[in-house]
Amino acid sequence: MFNKLKNKLSGFKQNFSSKIEDKATPVEESSAPEPETAESIRFQEKEDVGTKAENKTGFAHKAKALVFEREFILDEADVEDILWELEMSLLESDIAISVSEKIVNDVKQELVGSRKKIGSNTSKIVEDALKKSINDVMSANVFDFDEFIDSHEKPVNIVFVGINGTGKTTSIAKIAHRLKAMNKSVVIAAGDTFRAGAIDQIAVHAERIGVKLIKHQEGGDPAAVVYDAVQYAKAHDSDVVLSDTAGRMHTNVNLMAQLQKICRVSAPDLVLFVDEAVAGNDAVERAEQFNEAVPVDGSILTKTDADSKGGAAISIAYITGKPIVFLGLGQEYEDLKKFDPQWFVDQIFS
Repeated sequence: MFNKLKNKLSGFKQNFSSKIEDKATPVEESSAPEPETAESIRFQEKEDVGTKAENKTGFAHKAKALVFEREFILDEADVEDILWELEMSLLESDIAISVSEKIVNDVKQELVGSRKKIGSNTSKIVEDALKKSINDVMSANVFDFDEFIDSHEKPVNIVFVGINGTGKTTSIAKIAHRLKAMNKSVVIAAGDTFRAGAIDQIAVHAERIGVKLIKHQEGGDPAAVVYDAVQYAKAHDSDVVLSDTAGRMHTNVNLMAQLQKICRVSAPDLVLFVDEAVAGNDAVERAEQFNEAVPVDGSILTKTDADSKGGAAISIAYITGKPIVFLGLGQEYEDLKKFDPQWFVDQIFS
């Protein structure tokens, strides 16, 4: 999982260590300055106090650290080239430009002005900076699905959106299975009346899991299906309604208008966007477009186990400003993992 991103970041850490170590030539004891030299440094520091106040990596500051404390201090010139390599590595791993720029800037802020002991592990400095930045992006809007279900007024109406072939129907089945294991009563709305065989497909899942399915005929009004499912759930004191919708490209104006109608007729408590982690920047673009048409509350990324890059999850979380709720890790009903930012970061750097 995320092998390409792992390799890119590992190579970046090694390059960073090599280039920084080249700048850290140990200073012999005999080269320590006489008191007069130290005095001249202090005098120069006073003379340029205005400039030094703005530049925390000024010469006197760096000289003192290197000579007396056996440390060196990183400045922008030290990290400029290597940060460019980092940005290219992130872009090649399907991390969107705006997200890559944020991560690079975060890393730069952590590195510039930092002090490093001569001979210490330089790669740890940059790894810690990367971990912090990615974790900050992924943790910005953490969402606890189970807590939401437990605390929200019943029935909770969840609408699933996304294009065909990304695992939307399978994700609904996985969540139904999860909810049933939590002793929640579930109703599935077969709202994809557009795609041939969609109703039969979700009916098979509902029967296997043992949950109620509300369906109309193929070609019917999906908004009516979702409405009926919500009314059934209210009448039977059900906990959750999982509403399937027709897969649609974000560029299909008519189908997007139909999706907006579904949300008007039966206002959802949660709208979840579903796409494949392996789709990379295409998934990021679709998430952004769906979020504009029918504001989503979170995302589910399928086929994460087959994702060698890992960039889609980072980008979608940052660009939509909404959390990743679940990750699909296989085809079985149990292969659904509630998203954990720390776990995600650990997978990248493991």
